[in-house]
Amino acid sequence: MVDPISKPTIDGLSNDDALDLIARLVDQADDESNPDLVDDSLKLADELQARGLVPAEMALLDYFRANAWACRYAARRSDRAAVWDFEQPEVRQQVYLLRRAINSPGVDAMGVFRRCQIRTNLGNQLDTLGRFVEARAHWSAALKMDPKFWMARANRGRGLMHYAVALYDSGHAGVFALHAHRDLTEAVALIGKHPHLGDSTLIEYFARCAQQISDHYDVEAIGQAHKPDGWDMGGESNEREYRLWCLSNVLFLNPLNDVEATSIAAQDIMGVPDFVTPIGEPPTVTGMFNELKQGFVSARWLLWEGVESREPHFSDRGVLLYNTLDYPAYGLATEKVKMAFRMAYSTLDKIAYFLNHYLALGIPEKRVSFRTIWRERERDTDPVRQTFVKSENWPLRGLFWLSKDLFEEDMRDSTEPEARALAELRNHLEHKYVKVHEMLLPPGPSGGLFHDTMAHSITRSDLESRTLRLLQLVRSALIYLALGMHREEQRRGLGDDKLRGVMKLHQWSDDWNR
Repeated sequence: MVDPISKPTIDGLSNDDALDLIARLVDQADDESNPDLVDDSLKLADELQARGLVPAEMALLDYFRANAWACRYAARRSDRAAVWDFEQPEVRQQVYLLRRAINSPGVDAMGVFRRCQIRTNLGNQLDTLGRFVEARAHWSAALKMDPKFWMARANRGRGLMHYAVALYDSGHAGVFALHAHRDLTEAVALIGKHPHLGDSTLIEYFARCAQQISDHYDVEAIGQAHKPDGWDMGGESNEREYRLWCLSNVLFLNPLNDVEATSIAAQDIMGVPDFVTPIGEPPTVTGMFNELKQGFVSARWLLWEGVESREPHFSDRGVLLYNTLDYPAYGLATEKVKMAFRMAYSTLDKIAYFLNHYLALGIPEKRVSFRTIWRERERDTDPVRQTFVKSENWPLRGLFWLSKDLFEEDMRDSTEPEARALAELRNHLEHKYVKVHEMLLPPGPSGGLFHDTMAHSITRSDLESRTLRLLQLVRSALIYLALGMHREEQRRGLGDDKLRGVMKLHQWSDDWNR
């Protein structure tokens, strides 16, 4: 225990001892709910960083800093307005620091246990913000490193509980409850075997969470009735390979793909939930979501075709091009990947157009964009619109935070390195010059004879991986949009005793597509 009477200092301590002192200060601050100790730990962290640390020490320091910010956030949990605030400054700091630790060149020098802690905590914070799709990926990554790390499994179970509540399909909610219950009961069993892998006093809490699920769902009956395999994956080998690729990369617009890579999830069945419109108003939002969905699945297919292409296409025959001697990559397959990227990115602004109509925000059409729709004015420092502030809408908050990664300068610079790469690639694809290479050679001291100074150069493999990442983000955004709409419809219906009629829309037949 650190003596709270005398001000702690790292003077005369080695880096290792200073890190240990900061860690103990943060733990004590958490145990005592002591904001002064939080301030002391963050001040000492700044002093230690000023010494100059090796990457592994810096990554560990960022982890301890994130824990200190978690202590600050805990003090606000009793304030409902603060909990539902869209901005969440304390959580933002945690996400920033934990991502910086994960992306540090020193992270591999840390032990598996610490890396699992960082991944688990990052998943927890993303889940808090409403980015529950991406949160699960971090919990699963921790479990891949160490299947015994029960803190990740328990938190994944809790996250799936919340995801289940957000769903509008009761059948899907039951499957999510089944997976959540399995994670929580397995975590409780693992705590008894490996109590040192976390705070073992949480065993009763996680056991209660599992019990709450079984109180509301007959998980045994759901498990017996759930048949995840044996669903149609297509009659041709090419279609089956494509659907398996989508499943493994979690690209189906189907919440089940977040918990299973099985054939039951290999269908894009997510649409808008039931919603209420005035009599005489057409189902505009259904048509808009159809457009968003069709654009996404078409972009997904273009990426697949571009990645899997092994032979030149006849449309490229006789096209006169010159070899610029820097290993350029040309052809229809490369252009398909570019088109997939551009189509996926454009979906984000279309989501903003959808929200502007559905929530009646009244933004002039020419000013609607995924970056600017959230605030009263266009600057990142301006207040969030009251429509969002008052909504208590978890999925819409996730959509808000997804937009911050892509469009707010300080967020994409410091917390998600891939976000800046996506934004730069999009800007050059739309307005400038992108050159794709089979391989990139480092430029010489003077740039090199064959270094194209006009181009935004990228390898084919990087273009493909960034397009895949963007598609995964857009999939998340579409899920947050649909579930955010469901939450809004629930809110609108509270206390509403108006008479309503039902208008049922029939499914579009696959045979009508061309």
